[in-house]
Amino acid sequence: MYLGLDLGTSGLRGILIDDAGLVVSDAEAGIFTSTPKPGWSEQNPSDWIDACTRVIAKLRADNASAFAKLRGIGLSGHMHGATLLDAEGETLRPCILWNDTRSANEAKTLDQSPQMRTISGNIVFPGFTAPKLEWVRSNEPEVFSKTAKVLLPKDYLRFWLTGEYISDMSDSAGTSWLDVEKRQWSETALGLGHMEAAQMPRLVEGNEPAGELKTELRHAWGLSGPVVVAGGAGDNAAAACGIGSVKDGAGFVSLGTSGVLLVARDAYGPAPETAVHCFCHAVPEMWMQMGVILSATNSMNWLSSNLGQPVEKLASMVPDSIARPSSITFLPYLSGERTPHNDSRIRAAFLGVDVASGPADLTQSVMEGVAFAMRDCLEALKSTGTSPTNLMAVGGGARSRFWLETLATVLQVPLDVPKGSEFGAAMGAARLAICAANNAKPGDIMKPPKIQESIDPRNDLVEPYEREFGQYRQYYKALAPLAGG
Repeated sequence: MYLGLDLGTSGLRGILIDDAGLVVSDAEAGIFTSTPKPGWSEQNPSDWIDACTRVIAKLRADNASAFAKLRGIGLSGHMHGATLLDAEGETLRPCILWNDTRSANEAKTLDQSPQMRTISGNIVFPGFTAPKLEWVRSNEPEVFSKTAKVLLPKDYLRFWLTGEYISDMSDSAGTSWLDVEKRQWSETALGLGHMEAAQMPRLVEGNEPAGELKTELRHAWGLSGPVVVAGGAGDNAAAACGIGSVKDGAGFVSLGTSGVLLVARDAYGPAPETAVHCFCHAVPEMWMQMGVILSATNSMNWLSSNLGQPVEKLASMVPDSIARPSSITFLPYLSGERTPHNDSRIRAAFLGVDVASGPADLTQSVMEGVAFAMRDCLEALKSTGTSPTNLMAVGGGARSRFWLETLATVLQVPLDVPKGSEFGAAMGAARLAICAANNAKPGDIMKPPKIQESIDPRNDLVEPYEREFGQYRQYYKALAPLAGG
């Protein structure tokens, strides 16, 4: 048996799979996020450990005999988080998360050094790890001076599991300290951020062994043999492993808390001027190009919270098939935006709302706004020479056929819906565990799933949605100066 642990923004999910990749058991535990100031987003790393303990307890309770056969653990997690540890391995402050924008000024300063983009292959975004440490250096100097190690969220979980400081290439590529082409820490990038290589974890590929489960945890969990912990991956790379996107040109669009349009590449192809992310993949000699928006299903969660109606009820208000674009335009910039704008100040807006607009109208406009933002990502990828001919559709938003038909029509790309639901980051992490525990080749383990349905663009509606997309872009241009972006 193999365990995939995915440390998400809202909770930790664990799935137990067998040698054939079939899910035997799964469990989830929620995690609280603190927002002490506008633009801030933090979590207590001890809450990750508590969540993991609860998930393991449920997996054991559900199927103790299966769990006792555990031989490998794979880790996935939200990227860019800054978990600061002292020389004794104790946390110094809450982890600053990926969607925290407090370090916008520090990111701008770091990004002005041409060496940073050349080395990291990316813009230094406010959400990345390096500017967070610069913010801590300026605002919490006593914490900065005690920082002996900086770990990404899933790697803090590994530290608890194994006692070792190790990270993988895909997750580390989102720090701005990694030479993404050479797949090693950059002394130059670290120096520009006032950091040292000694403060970084050891690097491995995501499919390689990266420690063993501590003896005391093995005994507490009722395990007899050794349990290998794989290098693992950042959440998007893990999702790519879960969906089988490990060959050149294979890609997916994810409607999760954030939105991602990812394509795997067998060559390093940075284009930071487009705000496209170019990261290492979780498997050797592969990279990824990604367009990322900060609020996809989170936009629906926000609407649900403010209308006082569950997301499921709002989603049921729209039909299964699209008929025409909404007369309302929604800009989904609730926390700023990454691709293609790199704009931490821009904020969301509804335009065209009138007295007759109701919850169904707002729901449709939110889904369309997210689709238009994903189209922005696709156009950015196209500018680098990456033009996917079809994409897999994953994430919570993929349960809405209306949303998928909207997205396919706006992107003008067919979307393949996988059969079943276990193709996310937790599955990718579990697949990496299989590779690490058995020295298996990633291509042999990470096969694409069977396709349940392919949703084609509505050719009769491509033109109207294209006009609306043009208006959507004009609205951003008009609003950005007013937001100070």
